[in-house]
Amino acid sequence: MTPRISLLICITAALAASAAMAQTTLYRWVDKDGTVQFTEFPPPKDAKNVTEKTMRGGGPSTEEQIPYATRMAAQRSPVTLYTSSDCGDYCSQGRALLSKRGVPFAEKNAQASQEAQDALMKIAGSLSVPFLVIGSSNVRGFDEDGWNSALDRAGYARTRLPGQPGPPEPK
Repeated sequence: MTPRISLLICITAALAASAAMAQTTLYRWVDKDGTVQFTEFPPPKDAKNVTEKTMRGGGPSTEEQIPYATRMAAQRSPVTLYTSSDCGDYCSQGRALLSKRGVPFAEKNAQASQEAQDALMKIAGSLSVPFLVIGSSNVRGFDEDGWNSALDRAGYARTRLPGQPGPPEPK
């Protein structure tokens, strides 16, 4: 083996080893408007429900990755669930359905945030919750069949795939 090839093999091995040792930290937190955020940077001091997760290998492990089809559906038709603190069973059932299907979503509490309240009034014309926004589709109230149909049309999988991360924790 020539010295040049040996050097290339050593450099490649060193780079692979350093990539495997790399770490990244992800933060999950709730902002002042009640929106769940995921970032690589520490949240502001007024953030609530902060969780921190350190991952090795420069990114999430295979079991923590969101399936490609779900990522594409979320990119085309992001999901936002409008709730309130006193929404009760309907909001809980809505969260459970989204969780069961493995749908990534942002939850906005219209009771706790003026910005979420204004957005909900603009979209829905009222403050009635739960209110589900899937891309450009809106679903008022919780109706399992209606939510499933809207999620199906947007391309979301019917069930969470093994190893798929869960949705944001309810506030």
